[in-house]
Amino acid sequence: MSTVLMKGNEAIGEAAIRAGCKAYFGYPITPQTEVLEYMSKRMPKLGRVFLQAESELGAINMVYGAACAGERVMTSTSSPGFSLMQETVSYIACSMVPAVLVNITRGGPGLGNIQPAQSDYFQMTKGGGHGDYRAITLAPATIQEVVDHVVLAFDLADKYRQLVMVMADGMIGQMMEPVTLPEMAEPQRPERPWALTGAKDRPKNVITSLFLGAAKLEQINLQLQALYREIEANEVRYAEYLLDDADIVIVAYGTAGRIVQTAVKRAREMGIKAGLFRPVTVYPFPYDRLRDIAEGARQVLVVEMSAGQMLEDVRLATRDAVPIRFFGKPGGVVPLPEDVLQEIKAVANQAAT
Repeated sequence: MSTVLMKGNEAIGEAAIRAGCKAYFGYPITPQTEVLEYMSKRMPKLGRVFLQAESELGAINMVYGAACAGERVMTSTSSPGFSLMQETVSYIACSMVPAVLVNITRGGPGLGNIQPAQSDYFQMTKGGGHGDYRAITLAPATIQEVVDHVVLAFDLADKYRQLVMVMADGMIGQMMEPVTLPEMAEPQRPERPWALTGAKDRPKNVITSLFLGAAKLEQINLQLQALYREIEANEVRYAEYLLDDADIVIVAYGTAGRIVQTAVKRAREMGIKAGLFRPVTVYPFPYDRLRDIAEGARQVLVVEMSAGQMLEDVRLATRDAVPIRFFGKPGGVVPLPEDVLQEIKAVANQAAT
């Protein structure tokens, strides 16, 4: 393993390569274009496939094709590009083929801006496209976690034969931090008897998301729902910071989580018993653990770089057993630790009265 200083977007590309990504298809869109640029240099030198598609629609359909062939494949995009991919994302989920998608989110709605935001939460964790499907979604807070999550994403995609997504934002994509990279893994095709590899020496395989009969499509849906229950039982991840005696539990993920951690540290220096609960998988969401933690708190504060989307999952987790306050910055505005600290003090004063 080696430790190097890397920009987040470039670390995404290198992590995918070291995880054995055989093919990358993408289209430039700020603030994730450096992923595309990095892969355009590295992949051909390694004898792997890189292709800049004509659009995000083309890129995600190329991912679908390579996934059907059984290869480890990835794409990356930013919020408007992810919106364009939604139809094929639904096809991939229904077809049960593994792939990885990285979304470096930016301000919206509409064309928006290129500033960091977390307003794609609903789209990434609740399905986004049509039909009853979900996708494992990892939310890194550091460049090291970006590397770790991209590698994990490929493993989880293979394990469950599903699309796995990594949701970061423009700040994580553009910042630089030291990271420890995993050893290089040669692209190896796991045993995939379902893949479309030519049927010369075996019965033919059919991969499709087209099921015209309602009864057959119901069976596919029930199979997917059983898979999601298995994922929810086995793949929940979260991080905790100073929660053992916390009166005020702050819930935040990704970039907002690292900002909150600084604010929590300062609050502790002021004698305020605050702690951070940071979901690492935003799907599956850590409902049970958050519920347990909230039972011992007097207040919960939810911090997001959005108008309040994860807030709904926090309410589901706590079942309104504890007062919840929300602090959000939408449209690409990034809160400062001082802003969060002011909210923590306000919650502390409210709890004291």
